[in-house]
Amino acid sequence: MQTGMHTDTERCARAVRSKDARFDGWFFTAVLTTRIYCRPSCPVVPPKPENMTFLPSAAACQQAGFRACKRCRPDTSPGSPEWNQRADLTARAMRLIADGVVDREGVPGLAARLGYSTRQVERQLLAELGAGPLALARAQRAQTARLLIETTPLPMAEVAFAAGFSSIRAFNDTVREVYALSPSELRARAPKRPLTGTTPGALSLRLPFRTPLNPDNLFGHLAATAVPGVEEWRDGAYRRTLRLPYGHGIVALTPGSDHIACRLTLSDLRDLTVAISRCRRLLDLDADPAAIDDQLRADALLAPLVDKAPGRRVPRTVDEAEFAVRAVLGQQVSTAAARTHAARLVAAHGDTVDDPGGGLTHLFPAAAALAAVDPETLAMPRTRRTTFTTLVSHLADGSLNLGVECDRAETRARLLALPGFGPWTADVIAMRALGDPDAFLPTDLGIRRAAGELGLPSTPAALTARAAAWRPWRAYAVQYLWATDSHPINFLPV
Repeated sequence: MQTGMHTDTERCARAVRSKDARFDGWFFTAVLTTRIYCRPSCPVVPPKPENMTFLPSAAACQQAGFRACKRCRPDTSPGSPEWNQRADLTARAMRLIADGVVDREGVPGLAARLGYSTRQVERQLLAELGAGPLALARAQRAQTARLLIETTPLPMAEVAFAAGFSSIRAFNDTVREVYALSPSELRARAPKRPLTGTTPGALSLRLPFRTPLNPDNLFGHLAATAVPGVEEWRDGAYRRTLRLPYGHGIVALTPGSDHIACRLTLSDLRDLTVAISRCRRLLDLDADPAAIDDQLRADALLAPLVDKAPGRRVPRTVDEAEFAVRAVLGQQVSTAAARTHAARLVAAHGDTVDDPGGGLTHLFPAAAALAAVDPETLAMPRTRRTTFTTLVSHLADGSLNLGVECDRAETRARLLALPGFGPWTADVIAMRALGDPDAFLPTDLGIRRAAGELGLPSTPAALTARAAAWRPWRAYAVQYLWATDSHPINFLPV
């Protein structure tokens, strides 16, 4: 079992005294005298050390009888970087809970996806996080409810069910317990600003992150590789369609100095929690840039790149299967050609959507739809057709799972066993779809060119050996190496 930062009381106390926002989401401070819990950066005067205890999750605080601070709003902290970095049972469970699996399938569904018994999952989460899966999902529902209460004019009954509560009573009781305010009091206290409910299913919110965040390669990559009809860059925002459990959505994401502005339009508000989780994962917003950059700076040849533009994130995806298909379409062709191939598939096989605010027209086709495509209609070499059809058939029948719960090492091995899948394709999927922070691309031409210019070894074997010192953050080293090129993926669109 992993030991979380909350067990190091001296380090936690120092973070609280210095109001260090880098540790928001890593742990929570529960104040024994007031029965309130806060984020480390809470602006109030820090309590005496003997009156503080430290817990690993908001759910653990709530389960222990503490309520959220009204000043620092700890329930809106960035997520712990551990859940994206780690690949063990707890991390995989947390990624699934964030994706709304407990609300949709219950704890048995969560356990089944993980391949463990319900009892094993509950015991592991309780031991490490101080709360079981139901309590963790409940804390997430409370946060979603607060967001809807404060940013939409929806009736409270609709808020309750959209947030995932099974009854109005459970909704009222949870909100009062967590925030020490009734739902109507929360709405009355919210800032007086125009509500975003004029368009059905639309709302605006802020996605927090740990600074620094360099938006250049993050949004530059997404915009430069955008598939027409599914993605676009418009009015300073990256926009795309989302395929969600209960319906579909459109999101617009705009970079800011301390948050990402997120404008969501959903066909079913029950998808709100999932949509937020996937947008955070797309932009790698729960990363810990201080830890990542400090380790990469230890390499004298990487240090100037990190110092020049710190806080690079890994551009990821909102749909793992979609990215895998696009990775195959992009094999040995230019970015423009890959976009053209993907756009043809979208126009022919994607579900249509309405987008009054822009130029989005389709959802990316589901694996089942792509599995039914006649290979002879695909404008690509025969060997790549085989790669494509094999991949989509495995995705469609469930024999290949790329979801947030998958075992990364095992999934990479399964990808490599497919025809046409070499290390580059498997590793780029591991990096951007599976979210592996240590995925590395030593055979990538851009990486080898950058390595040669910097004086790093340029052969794949020698570069891999040198990159061992960058672990477990080699995927971030890839971003810094790619950024030495003048390719459009490295520049924020204008």
